[in-house]
Amino acid sequence: MILEALGSVVLGLALALAALSRLPERLPSRPLVLTAGLLGALFGGWLTHAAVGPGHPFATLIGAGTVGAVSLSLLLRPTGGMRRRSAAA
Repeated sequence: MILEALGSVVLGLALALAALSRLPERLPSRPLVLTAGLLGALFGGWLTHAAVGPGHPFATLIGAGTVGAVSLSLLLRPTGGMRRRSAAA
């Protein structure tokens, strides 16, 4: 369980750093992104471990990566400015 948690933390930080390097203009502050990636992956690892049980470290890391990526995707901002349309259009 401890190794799964450490693996989830490392995976979450790696995902957050990758997101920061590829999309810096679309993400908020660096500490927020690192925290969201870390906590999302840790929660995903815990949730997957609770669902599949002990003895499935690869499945736990897949769940951690999935939830970590989803939590980071919630922080993305739109690329362009907001375009407003009139009600008649």
